[in-house]
Amino acid sequence: MFLPHPVIDSLTADQVRVWDATFSSEASGQRCPAIEEGIWRRTQDPANAEQSGWTEGSSGRRRVVHYRLHYGLDRTQPMERLVLEELYLYVSWLAPAAEIADHRRDVDQWLTDGRWKPTGDENGRRHGDLYTTVAEYAVHPQDERAGRDTPEGFTSLDVAIHSEDYGLTRAARNLPWDVLAGGIRVKGQRGKPTYADDLSGLLDHLPFVVEAGCGTSIEAGIPPLHWLHEVYRVTARTGDDLTQGYAFTLAPSADTLVKEMLTETDRKVGDMVTMFQSVVLAEPTGAHRALKALHDAGAMTGPVATHNFDRLFARAGLAEAFMRRYDQRTPHMPFPDDAKSVLVIGLHADRRAVQDRARERGLKIFYLDTEGVTENGVHKPYLIEGAREGDVVVRSEATPALLRLAGLLNVIV
Repeated sequence: MFLPHPVIDSLTADQVRVWDATFSSEASGQRCPAIEEGIWRRTQDPANAEQSGWTEGSSGRRRVVHYRLHYGLDRTQPMERLVLEELYLYVSWLAPAAEIADHRRDVDQWLTDGRWKPTGDENGRRHGDLYTTVAEYAVHPQDERAGRDTPEGFTSLDVAIHSEDYGLTRAARNLPWDVLAGGIRVKGQRGKPTYADDLSGLLDHLPFVVEAGCGTSIEAGIPPLHWLHEVYRVTARTGDDLTQGYAFTLAPSADTLVKEMLTETDRKVGDMVTMFQSVVLAEPTGAHRALKALHDAGAMTGPVATHNFDRLFARAGLAEAFMRRYDQRTPHMPFPDDAKSVLVIGLHADRRAVQDRARERGLKIFYLDTEGVTENGVHKPYLIEGAREGDVVVRSEATPALLRLAGLLNVIV
């Protein structure tokens, strides 16, 4: 595995301009859009017993996954290309000692099978431009740091795979553990919202602010979040197509992520970069263009509170307030003084309290959401988590509903 790793072999002149304007470090503001990062921490707890397998006699397992992928443009070729410049993947397990010992032997075998070469460090191996370190702990250093007890008979195993000379700050290394210390997210409480056929009710509550989840991104051809869950083996599917659910991947023996990275490195990295590849190739949809027209006409106000890293709203000419975080903290949301309502588009849960803060300001909440997901040709209900009495839900995809709203306001898209 050698870096830089090609993601898109040749970019058009327009795609290069989009990159420089919206993804490069110069366009980043407080964050770098050229870095894709994800964190999952899964533990056994009574609150997640169905997914984690928690029982009175079986608890304490933990799995932490943290990845960072740095992208950039390679301008050394006749055509600029999008490449993966740096890679970092970290997986940590806490499990019964016998399972950890078995998994350590598995990891050693996978290193051999994948032809990873010794580096001189007994815990390190090299494969081209990638390095792997393996560490086993009776008590994990992060548990010592946080004062967490280790269940009796449990030990930990950490595997880190990263590009050569990759530098990660202490704060970045601690980030997944700080997220773990924040505890399990408390889900929103659903009430009894009103359902409407369209967004005509918004006409009495203008201008509106937009909070957007992945619904608009999916319409643009970008994979949904659960696709990343499968790439990083966060959950395992259970049941048949009609009763399918998801269970946390917690037992080391059930976790194939590290095996894939060590034995099928190029193929697995190809899976990992697919999300960002689709982000760069995506184009703003009719929904993005409609919102820009509505903003220009004064019907919409303020930046879009977005949970997406695809920059599609920015590419459509709208300001973004980036909401995506890994901890339980609430980022600032600049509500304009003239706002009368919030339109929440394709967002299942209010993880950043945008809607709660809007309600405190007396703003009315409208939802634009299909309230369902389709997987393998099977449609399943997926109700908005925290919709309450007084809120309005319109079950529709974003583009047709927003184009209709623009038509009601005589706004040309």
